[in-house]
Amino acid sequence: MMNTNLYTAVGKFHVKGSIGSMRCPLVTIGGREFILDMQEMMLWTVLNWRILTEDEIYLLYEKKVQETGFMSARSAEECVRRLVQRGLIAKGSGDTGADALYDLLSELYVIPISENLFLRMISFIRLTLFSRLPYSITKKIFSKDKRNDNEKKVMRLANRAILSTAEIIKCIDQNVLSFTTDEDLLNVLYHDEYTTSDNIAYAVRSLPQCRPVITSIANLYLRKQIIFERS
Repeated sequence: MMNTNLYTAVGKFHVKGSIGSMRCPLVTIGGREFILDMQEMMLWTVLNWRILTEDEIYLLYEKKVQETGFMSARSAEECVRRLVQRGLIAKGSGDTGADALYDLLSELYVIPISENLFLRMISFIRLTLFSRLPYSITKKIFSKDKRNDNEKKVMRLANRAILSTAEIIKCIDQNVLSFTTDEDLLNVLYHDEYTTSDNIAYAVRSLPQCRPVITSIANLYLRKQIIFERS
């Protein structure tokens, strides 16, 4: 049986300064800045707020190549491998799509997109002017997101602390949606002798809330309500 592989972008895009007439596209992850070349930026953008298979990545990339006329001696496959190695693209594998999705998301940190109106305005300007996305897409930044109960729980936890998907699964499974101190949170996540930050993704996989939370996080991401980061 062939494994299913899924990919998504990690980090937050922004533009910093310029070299001559060229803007410098950057992706920040955990406070670190990564400079991307044109091909890397095109592939990262293809995966930003998307969860795709390899075939889907290369199909969208080829469309961008045709639109821009950009050519590179490096293959798209080689570039994706490099982005995975740099941690700018996450990859998940499994026997099924559900397994691959869990492998992809379980160790990523869930970072909410700010609901601050000023920051949303800045994001709107960046996406419209710099990324040149159509207004029909960028105007959705100002639309109020309609969330189900599980999605509300995910956002509540993600707004209170920097948590991985696996940690959010455990909190929701334990029905813990608020905590006073970091120690309280750690007691919920790692109260037993077995669970550690290294194995929590494995430990929570069989919990009843695993599938619903994974689905909620994936849907929030696809609706541009969150981004993913690494430690």
